[in-house]
Amino acid sequence: MNDLGQLSLLAIYGAMAAYALAMIAFGIDLSALRDRGPASRPRRAARIAMTTTTAGLALHAIGVVTRGIAAGRVPWANMYEFTLVFTLVAVTTFLAIQRWRDLRYLGALVITPTLLALGLAVTVFYMEADGVRPALDHYWLVIHVSVATMAIGVFAVAATLSLVQLVKDRAERTAPTSHKQPAAALTGAPTGTSRPAPSGDHPGPADRGFWGRLADVLPASGELERYAYRLNAVGFLLWTFTLIAGAIWAEQTWGRPWDWDPKEVGTFVVWVVYAAYLHARATRGWDGRKAAYLGLSGFVLVLINYFVVNLFTETVHGYAF
Repeated sequence: MNDLGQLSLLAIYGAMAAYALAMIAFGIDLSALRDRGPASRPRRAARIAMTTTTAGLALHAIGVVTRGIAAGRVPWANMYEFTLVFTLVAVTTFLAIQRWRDLRYLGALVITPTLLALGLAVTVFYMEADGVRPALDHYWLVIHVSVATMAIGVFAVAATLSLVQLVKDRAERTAPTSHKQPAAALTGAPTGTSRPAPSGDHPGPADRGFWGRLADVLPASGELERYAYRLNAVGFLLWTFTLIAGAIWAEQTWGRPWDWDPKEVGTFVVWVVYAAYLHARATRGWDGRKAAYLGLSGFVLVLINYFVVNLFTETVHGYAF
């Protein structure tokens, strides 16, 4: 292994260490939900988590860049490199979202899978930095695969939002009506002879359990669903380009744009599911839980197309190792 290849691997290990610390800090922040006082109370664990996540992202980016320099090409020609890049995109997307909305509570759900994916990359998918086979030595490698990695990273964060949306939606549907103040109390008018219910009749916010407290601090389920929808729309555009670019590359390399290869079929099925999601969301009013479930099914197919098809099927796109 050359020096830059070694530096790249060390940077990835450093990123994993930073993400591990961030995961713990995000976990501590979540665990404090039950006992948290006023909303203005400082969230020190969350700040530490965001700082270590940012440091991990910087090391992650260094690892990707030095890997490309060591190999003398773009760093996404095999599953090891592809995993490095799409997780980099996912973490970048998560941090970028914070500029518009405080969604730090999602950190554990983004960083934990990222850490697991990187662990899989360095232990199972790892390959030394080297050249590529002739079929991949093409400018479409830069275009086609880079867009695919961005699409998967965006889809991953959208799926996280959909999962949390379902938690929030359930809490909204099951929240006891006693938590809502009567209209008279809100306006300051007298309430007559009505008496407050005994304190033990319904669970208060502090007694609702972890998921209830998490739901209390999250944005409304409709807002989470809109964020997921926007990210899925961006991911779909990127995936559409990936599908078209792959067909063009196949035509130039193998003399045919489509051959019902498992990878091609899997990519097309993912495209169909996300197209159905966007169509149903825009024209059929499939928002809320229906949209979340359909979006999540699309991401499950993305994972199957990436891991199962690459590793366990006979495919001309089998560039895993």
